[in-house]
Amino acid sequence: MKKLLFSILFMLAATASFAQVVSDGTVGKRERRKKMTVEEWNTAVGSKQAFLDHVTTYDSLGRKIEEIEYASYGQKSRVVTEYPAGSGIDAKASREIEYDHRNKVQRIKKYEYYPNGQKKKQLNYYSNGKLESVKTFEYIFKD
Repeated sequence: MKKLLFSILFMLAATASFAQVVSDGTVGKRERRKKMTVEEWNTAVGSKQAFLDHVTTYDSLGRKIEEIEYASYGQKSRVVTEYPAGSGIDAKASREIEYDHRNKVQRIKKYEYYPNGQKKKQLNYYSNGKLESVKTFEYIFKD
């Protein structure tokens, strides 16, 4: 009886720890990215000195929340991605804020989605909040 109970508890624990296993048996991308920071390093041809190129940060749900691009002089640009308050792992980005090398807001992008999750509109705003342009998305399926 103890062995059966132990086996059941072990199986429950194993199931909980592999909660986001994809149908092919691998762990999902978001599961692997939880609270992760990815640094990309670059080396110029003929040089042995590597320099930081990009840093991407993910939140506790595995969603990208910040991407910083670097140049030889330091930070080139930064994009902060926001999601609806209280949203879960499958939430789509509601807004992206683009900053320049001095951390000054350059552009704000707001997104609207169709009920199936596909992008519907991207509203682009200047740093002062004035609407710059609207991009609409059309999905065409061909036979």
